[in-house]
Amino acid sequence: RDFSSRLEPRRTARSDSALSRSFRNVPIVVRQANHLPDKHPTLGYLPATSTHLHGAPSRPQYDGYANDLTRPGQYKDYLYDNIEEERTIWYHDHAVMRTTTNVYMGLAGLYIVRNPGEGTLPSGEFDIPLMITDAAFTSRGQLLFDDNGESGINGDVILVNGVPWPVLPVQRRRYRFRILVGSLGRGYRLQLSPRAPMTVVATDGGLMPAPVEVTTLKAGMAERYEVVVDFSAFRAGQRVELRNLGVENAIDYDDTDKVMAFQVTDSAPLREGPITLPPATAAVPGEKPLMDLTAADAVRRRTFRFRRGNGLWTIDQKTWADVERSGFQDVLADPKPGDVELWEFQNNSGGWFHPIHVHLVDFKVLDRNGRPPQPFERGPKDVVYLGENENIRIIARFGGAIGTDAAGQPIRRTGRYMIHCHNTSHEDHDMMYQFRVGENTAANDPFSAPAQGLPAS
Repeated sequence: RDFSSRLEPRRTARSDSALSRSFRNVPIVVRQANHLPDKHPTLGYLPATSTHLHGAPSRPQYDGYANDLTRPGQYKDYLYDNIEEERTIWYHDHAVMRTTTNVYMGLAGLYIVRNPGEGTLPSGEFDIPLMITDAAFTSRGQLLFDDNGESGINGDVILVNGVPWPVLPVQRRRYRFRILVGSLGRGYRLQLSPRAPMTVVATDGGLMPAPVEVTTLKAGMAERYEVVVDFSAFRAGQRVELRNLGVENAIDYDDTDKVMAFQVTDSAPLREGPITLPPATAAVPGEKPLMDLTAADAVRRRTFRFRRGNGLWTIDQKTWADVERSGFQDVLADPKPGDVELWEFQNNSGGWFHPIHVHLVDFKVLDRNGRPPQPFERGPKDVVYLGENENIRIIARFGGAIGTDAAGQPIRRTGRYMIHCHNTSHEDHDMMYQFRVGENTAANDPFSAPAQGLPAS
């Protein structure tokens, strides 16, 4: 099938219908109301929801804990204090065992936190989010659900901001693209065609220590990368395509090597100077900045093994069902507030990869199989692509200070948080567990702010 024939200029990639923008240190409350039917029309389950603001250090009761459910006819108010650095994050459903189907139905969107000041990064209409997903459809245009035997959804249609293979008109100047891989089971290796540089300026947790120029960008599910592309080097009228070179153990179809296209307009080229990043926010007194941490700073080291056994996806041969049987108390790790720990993730299989997400924290990738991380992933992360037969070491500060109280004492996040694979079929069946920072209290219990019934009106 011809790619160019389906890239009509009237289809654009710009869509703000599922995009929220907030400013740092300006708290908001978001009411999530579940008006879904009591029974999914094709799959037959009760579509309860739990909203996770992915990339924000939320309190446990507002973090989208898997069993903190909002059922049809209920609502929950989520408090987001927006204390995190500027970054591209997203919200998505996290309901226990139903994350895949709920997100596939559309329960996901972008959420951008801004700081004052942009350096020389493109802004306004030249700062564009690109949420990349894939799906399969029936002949009548309805979603077709097939998770390949609980291994992960791999659709044959690539969508950007909900539009199949769109075209975006661009001027001959720089653009900042906030790329989110919102797919549920497909990883990507992105490359421009004709081949051209992309400058990575931010990762999951915010700005890079310095811009990094790449021509190929590998990203797994839930990873975010902000890249700057300079279209001034292209001629007016030229089409530039964003291609997917594919990753191991993703199912490819005729057109899944294509993502979207950019149509360069007739505008005169804008020649711009070097890219500069906004100044970093001052570090919390007494705490080493995340990107300066080394293995020697860790007070504890832990190893987690991601495997499939007895038909289940497991972490250290444990599943979320074990958490439920423990009354939601059993944990894989229990760092003290402020502790720096080194965690090693192991995947001894050549049959699948796992994008590993650690809630609450940003982390630094130390190495892959003993070698330095990829240049483009040397910024703050909350998801790491754990490839086939890979060992990855990360380092993070758990319950790090987010500010000080009136007495000058550090304020820290404590409580129980999840760690899981972000192939949502793996997560649902059942590669998810939890860790605890500090002690359990009523104030930090994930169930302390339950959903309420919707008013009759």
